[in-house]
Formats: sequence, structure tokens, C-alpha cells
Amino acid sequence: MIQSIIQTALQEDIGDGDHSSLACIPADAMGEAKLLVKDSGILAGVDLARLICETYDPSLQFEELLHDGEAVSPGQIAFYIRGKAQSILAVERTLLNFMQRMSGIATVTNQLVRLLDGTATRLLDTRKTTPGIRYMEKWAVRIGGGVNHRFALYDMIMLKDNHVDFAGGIQQAIERTQLYLKATGKELKVEIEVRNLDELEQVLAIGKVDRIMLDNFTPELLKEAVQRIGGRYETEASGGITKETLRSFAETGVDFISVGALTHSFKSLDLSLKANF
Repeated sequence: MIQSIIQTALQEDIGDGDHSSLACIPADAMGEAKLLVKDSGILAGVDLARLICETYDPSLQFEELLHDGEAVSPGQIAFYIRGKAQSILAVERTLLNFMQRMSGIATVTNQLVRLLDGTATRLLDTRKTTPGIRYMEKWAVRIGGGVNHRFALYDMIMLKDNHVDFAGGIQQAIERTQLYLKATGKELKVEIEVRNLDELEQVLAIGKVDRIMLDNFTPELLKEAVQRIGGRYETEASGGITKETLRSFAETGVDFISVGALTHSFKSLDLSLKANF
């Protein structure tokens, strides 16, 4: 999947050639470039940058100075790339586009994870990602200290409000899910979303799930819901949780908090690839 994404990104950017470089730089010209950090945050995408270089031109030399997950500040140099000048310039934008976004995601993830210190609650991402590069964005969440939720629709069953409504109710949704798993022989974890305490009681009466998502609960209601569940199922809080309110939700004892903003409302980290002379 990573190689496929890299190949698509390089083809998108280079097409039939980087004509700017081809036009003015001799084919045998050699050079060196440095990845300059121009912002404060958590660095992410160094390993990916190496893979991009290796994919486009295996002769490029990559010297890593800073690693994924390190806290960085303006003026630091993350790595050097040495080799054909045309190759360095060909990978520049693809490399930066991924690294700036991944570092932004890792930074905001790390900020929220640190707010959970002292609690047992773990921070989850969601499927609210950029189409085509979900793997890179979820990779960045892990680098920032977060935990990946399901990757896609195929690796976990999540019965959300629309599933329950279309199925005709909570009982129908759960029972049909269990029949489906038995018929297909699939071993998938089942999570169900509830919108209030009444729906929660319905789920508790039926069981047959692995995790209960408590959607748009206040911290007070969430605490009561967690107590009613009593550790029988994993618990997840979701919906409208911000940096300012995260800690109050974690203190309810919920197992997970999912935050879509990790991958849809982050600020890219300012990074630059500069020729080094």
C-alpha cells in the first residue's frame, strides 16, 4: 500500500518529466540538500521520505539526523539527501507534501495524548482522512502517540446510528450482525454506537458486542454510562470533544476517545528542502 501511494504521488507530480530541472541542470550534476525544520512540533515522515528517495532513484544517499516522533524546533536539520541534482528536485515536493502533513498530524496528536497523562484513556483516530493517503495519515497518528481505530470498512464492524436505523433497531442490527459473522466465518470485532442511556440499556440487555461508542454524551452522562457498563465491554467516547474538554471526558474512566480532527483539522508543519552548499 505504501509503495502504491508513493508511485501514484510521484507520477502525479512528475508525469513525463521534471522539465524545469531537465531544462537547466546537467544530467550528471551532483548535489546535496537538507530538510530544514521551520516550525515547532513532532517530526513525522522521515522513514517515508527515505522510501520516496529509494523508489525514485536508488542511488540517492539519505543521511538521517532526526527521527520520526522527535520534538523539533526551527533551525534543525532532519536529514541530508545526496546524489543527482535532478533526482533531488524531482522528489522534493512529494516528500515535503507528505512530511508537512504527517508532522502536523503527529503534532496535534501528541498535544492531545499529553493531555491524557495520568488517565487510562487512549486517543483514537477515525476514517475522516484524505482519500488515497489514509495509511500515511494513520501512520502519523501512531508516530504522535495515538492509537489507530479500524483502518477501513472491512476490518471491523461498527454499527453506527444509520446502520441501526436502517436495520430497524438495535436488536435487529446486533442479531443480524451475529448471523452474518457466523455465515461468513469472519472474525471481526463489533462496535455499536448509542446516542443516549435508553439505547445503552438496550445494548446491555442484548450483549454480543465488543465495544460501545457513546456518541455526543456530556462528561456527566458519560461517567454514568461507563459505570453502568461496568467493564463488561470496551467504551469509546466520540463527538464534539475538543482540546479544552478532552481531559474531562478522560476522567470519566472511558477506555478510548476518538477525535476526527486529528486527520481533518490539523495545521501542517513548516518544512523546507534546501540545496546545501
